[in-house]
Amino acid sequence: MTPPSPSHSADSLPARLDAARSDYEVLLTKKLSLDLTRGKPSARQLDLSAELLSLPGDRYIAADGTDCRNYGGAEGLLELREIFSGFLQVPARQLLAVGNSSLELMHDCLVHALLGTLPGAAGRWADEERVAFLCPVPGYDRHFALCERFGIEMIPVPMTAEGPDMDVVERLVAADPAVKGIWCVPKYSNPDGTCYSDDVVRRLAAMPTAAPDFRIFWDNAYAVHHLTDEEVEIADLLAACAEHGSPDRVFVFGSTSKITLGGAGVAFFGSSPANVAWLRGYSAKRSIGPDKVNQLRHAMFLRDPDGVRAHMRKHRELLRPKFDTVLRILADRLGDTGLATWSTPRGGYFITLDVPDGCAREVVRRAADAGLALTPAGATHPYGDDPGDRTIRIAPSFPDASEIEEIIDGVATCVRLVGYEKLVADAS
Repeated sequence: MTPPSPSHSADSLPARLDAARSDYEVLLTKKLSLDLTRGKPSARQLDLSAELLSLPGDRYIAADGTDCRNYGGAEGLLELREIFSGFLQVPARQLLAVGNSSLELMHDCLVHALLGTLPGAAGRWADEERVAFLCPVPGYDRHFALCERFGIEMIPVPMTAEGPDMDVVERLVAADPAVKGIWCVPKYSNPDGTCYSDDVVRRLAAMPTAAPDFRIFWDNAYAVHHLTDEEVEIADLLAACAEHGSPDRVFVFGSTSKITLGGAGVAFFGSSPANVAWLRGYSAKRSIGPDKVNQLRHAMFLRDPDGVRAHMRKHRELLRPKFDTVLRILADRLGDTGLATWSTPRGGYFITLDVPDGCAREVVRRAADAGLALTPAGATHPYGDDPGDRTIRIAPSFPDASEIEEIIDGVATCVRLVGYEKLVADAS
């Protein structure tokens, strides 16, 4: 996070508040209608994959002879799984390529664990008196929504610069057999951009757990989504789990959703052979096979791992200027105020903006009144409840560059207004 600037003398606060109020009145007169709520690819990013719409042409036979037009092939096309095997750190034979949504896969894994029996489990989660998941915060709202949907208790765990606070994680999983899982976005985490350290990965793999069927939901959504020339690598959790005698502990998820077409991509599930067999067994009851024609066109379009890297560099050329714009405006408008800190991510889709305690909801409300839609305050925490009411998620990918300028400048105005109101109230 960018460090806070020095605080201001009480004498300067009324003048700063008056200036912020004046800026906000000007903002209101613009009658804007701009949206910064979700981390979606922009139309220009989607255009990078326009060739997919003309593929696979008249070809329908995969490299292994599979007729992609027909039923079957529940594991997905091997040629596509081989392309993503290294990025997701899962052997291709232990990697499934299925529908278009990794979130859908996470949903199904929860349902099958609740209604079926996981490898190593004594019974169904649905028959347990209580089921809980650890939720690193700030985190991904859709993970939390899945837990809420199925009545799974969520236990917040603070994030550090290296990943979840492992002292807290190790204590909770060792003491409570009801703790059945943890949500992890290990590379360029949503929303703070954290990359898990090797030590965190090792401790996740090695820690004793009271629940024999404990699972790490390893959502590697941003495995190839770099914003700088540095391509951050994280340790291989699946291999580490096998090394430490817990081979079934991790479920690995990924997708092409922010690589090719958001609504027409391919999702991946990787794990131990036992877990892969478990998911395939249950999934066979709901599907006779994935969309292999879509998988074939993805394999033809991306070609190989180097093809993925080249394609992602094109995404970076579109995304990096937007992130740079956000960071520049935050520094220019808030850097001398002491009212905010923010992340400087090396990849992923989000920037985390932290404002003074008790101010995030009011900042979002004032922004909405000015026609600037932000992700709801609290979305980064379980049950939509940020105890500090300070974290706001910024998603720069979808708006045009010119819109980014107006939105972030407007958000900075709202932060100054609400922040100075609080400081004046506290000083009185």
